[in-house]
Amino acid sequence: MPIIENDPWRQQYFDGVACPGDVAIPTDDGDAYTLFPQHRWIYNKLLIAESQGIGCAPHGLAPPEFPVFSKPIYNMRGMGTGSRVIRSMEQWRRRQAPGHMWMELQTGPHVSTDAAVIDGKAVWWRHVTGEPLKGGTFDYWTVHAEARPEIEDYCGEWLARNLRGYTGMINFETIGGRIIECHLRFSDQWPDLYGAGWVDALVGLYGDGTWTFADTDRRTGYSVVLFGAHGVQYSIDREKVPELMQADPAISSIQITFHEDRPPETHAMPPGGFRLAIVNCWDLAAGFEVRDRLTLRFWSIDHTRIPRGKRAPAAPRK
Repeated sequence: MPIIENDPWRQQYFDGVACPGDVAIPTDDGDAYTLFPQHRWIYNKLLIAESQGIGCAPHGLAPPEFPVFSKPIYNMRGMGTGSRVIRSMEQWRRRQAPGHMWMELQTGPHVSTDAAVIDGKAVWWRHVTGEPLKGGTFDYWTVHAEARPEIEDYCGEWLARNLRGYTGMINFETIGGRIIECHLRFSDQWPDLYGAGWVDALVGLYGDGTWTFADTDRRTGYSVVLFGAHGVQYSIDREKVPELMQADPAISSIQITFHEDRPPETHAMPPGGFRLAIVNCWDLAAGFEVRDRLTLRFWSIDHTRIPRGKRAPAAPRK
């Protein structure tokens, strides 16, 4: 399959798209690491910090001051596993770990940015922010229609210095406008919210190195997440899930984001919860409403309904 999608619930975004058999488009870091060996260094977070002049070092070399942010130098499975703030020398002595690094603690907005790149030059940008909950979970993500010139200028200059020769998608994670990590892929959680024709442009980018997406109907979208408790084997009638989409045109897609035939502990999930579903929508209140209705359709293996989790109040319907 030319568009390499490892999560079956996201295959819906790529079904029916004409893509040559010899074009490989990664949606996962492991596949991107294999496909682009000359650029795979960007998965080294120590090098990312050093490339920006941000104070950093491997564990074993003490920071000159605290607090600092600690994380694995490589973490191909994601979900923030092993990351934490270290606030004192006492914590530092207890929490050093092989293969980890520290970097100066960054402050400011945390933004996830997808960019289409041709020979190290960005030709399209889209920015997303999340509403965080506890333990690395998120209530929802906002896929902004607006540009962020400060991020585009900074990351564009970084691309020109560090990624010449690369053509494809890139994802930047920034805090306060500084890059904390990069991925040689796009965010496959919400490509439907990028607009009609975006996936076709994606194929052209990897197929012949061109970008033809007009992006004339850009609008803000939302990706609303449903979490359950860890340690529970969940079940849902997936064939009835599309009924929830058909009831409201503001709902773009629904993902059931786990494998029922696998033990829960084999899924890569944040410590704060087990991700059950994602509702992509054009209206936040509609997304919250469908999430609540989805909650009532999930069952644990002992046929007990899952409890409704706490979330932010719904925005008023427009």
